[in-house]
Amino acid sequence: MEDITIWHNPRCSKSRNALNLIEEKKINKKVFKYLEENPSKEQITNVLKLLKISAKELLRTGEKVYKELDLKNVDNEDELITAMYENPKLIERPIIIIANEAVIARPIENMELLLKKYM
Repeated sequence: MEDITIWHNPRCSKSRNALNLIEEKKINKKVFKYLEENPSKEQITNVLKLLKISAKELLRTGEKVYKELDLKNVDNEDELITAMYENPKLIERPIIIIANEAVIARPIENMELLLKKYM
């Protein structure tokens, strides 16, 4: 089994549940606490490619900063990536990366389907 990277927010129950499942299965993991160690624009761009989604689809639209920056009306990928770089709490979580694939483990079944491919 390949190692897993999880973009993790310890304060998020969905993120904690995903990490617990990884630990229960005794899978080697790298925990990236993206709120403590901001991901670079390059890392965000790479994750978007692995997820096969747009920057807009990775945004947490319920965050206060989303409304303050009026991101609802922004479609420019670079601007949205910059917003996530400057405000990482805008990034949806948890993100699970294995090899050259990634999923947002919300719901956790997304992660379970990805795990099945590699176990």
